[in-house]
Amino acid sequence: MDEFDLYINPAKPTLGLYVRKGAGLPDLAEPGQWQLEGHVWANELPPAVLQGLEANGHAFQELGS
Repeated sequence: MDEFDLYINPAKPTLGLYVRKGAGLPDLAEPGQWQLEGHVWANELPPAVLQGLEANGHAFQELGS
């Protein structure tokens, strides 16, 4: 099963960014603004987030919704 890293931007703590585990944030303009929060398994993510990960290599999600 696929595992993903979850990053949080402390300035926007309700926004999560998912990438494949170990991929890091090389494509972001400001990668230093994000902190690794933890890891999640594919079965823990909504289908729309998984589709974004497959299409773009990353996906954003409003947390708590």
